[in-house]
Amino acid sequence: MNRRRVTVAAAAAGVVAGATGLGLLAMPAGAGPAPVLPDVTAEALVESVVTATPAALGGSVEVDNDLGIPALAGVPQLSDGASSLRVWTDGAGKVRVQLPAGSSEKTFVDDGQTAWLWDSAAQSVTKLPHGTAREEAAEQGVPADPVTLARDVVSRVKEFSDVTVDGTARVAGRAAYELVLTPKPTEKTVLREVRVAVDAELRAPLRLSVLTNGTDAPAVRVGFSDLDVGPQDAALFAFTPPAGAKVTEDGPHEVSPEDKAAAERALAEAGPQVVGEGWDAVLVARVPAEALTSMVGRGEQGRDRHWEDAPGRPEDVDVQGLLRQLGKPVSGPWGSGTLITARVGAVLVADDGRVAAGAVPEQVLVDAIGQVR
Repeated sequence: MNRRRVTVAAAAAGVVAGATGLGLLAMPAGAGPAPVLPDVTAEALVESVVTATPAALGGSVEVDNDLGIPALAGVPQLSDGASSLRVWTDGAGKVRVQLPAGSSEKTFVDDGQTAWLWDSAAQSVTKLPHGTAREEAAEQGVPADPVTLARDVVSRVKEFSDVTVDGTARVAGRAAYELVLTPKPTEKTVLREVRVAVDAELRAPLRLSVLTNGTDAPAVRVGFSDLDVGPQDAALFAFTPPAGAKVTEDGPHEVSPEDKAAAERALAEAGPQVVGEGWDAVLVARVPAEALTSMVGRGEQGRDRHWEDAPGRPEDVDVQGLLRQLGKPVSGPWGSGTLITARVGAVLVADDGRVAAGAVPEQVLVDAIGQVR
């Protein structure tokens, strides 16, 4: 796998990843009256979400996005509109995620030792080491399982939020508390609040809604429409590459201590970093400038291709064309580049390869990108 191409494509569409990271779990409330549950304080509910033992479960997740961004080919779950996915976990590290996209599908399976990413459209399989599997899968558009993702969101912003419990709800037939996290007045963010429906028994997040300033309509609504709690079929967490599929192995490589130290120094100097914390946190990084000014894998004849027509593999992306379609040109003392905005945040891609993304206003991105050297 060409890591540079994957990184560039992810940076160009970074606002989508940011939007997903803050809201892959919301959906309309389940049918039926709100359940009557014992009172719980907001602090205790947050603590129980963060520390609860993961449960074995499987179910369907409905996604409804209104992010204000163009459709992304092959990944409807990250585009505006309604879509769905299926997730299963054994509660001990094994995971299966299936993302249908029209007549094709992406499937991610982690058996606890090795992970596999199957793309039926490309008839390709990527074999990944367990320790790095989630990061690689996310770069190719496969989201984390909803429960893990929501717990991560709560953990990251709880200290910078006013937290309340706003009644109860029923989600996928399960009784749940409604946990609301609102940015403290000092936070600089375009988000108004995040609402999480927490399973009353498991303390697992079942639903999360992301609301932005200036509107009552959620920017993202995703969550379980049906849920089966308990041991799942072990066969779900096994994978054998289909006959005829192209298999690429991205496994660990033997490197000298000197090369490892040099790679760690390079990552510390140029790798992704976080500027700020809480709701105003901005992810900043630098990608090779030449990668943003040249074609990736298609040649000059493909420069005017539409992103909607791309097969979905990073090797096929016209980076400059994608940036032009998604954003607008901007400039200032920091330099020049492209600003891509959505309801839940923005990404600023400078012409020299600097990238900044977050759920924040444009000026916060500008301040952050000015710190990238």
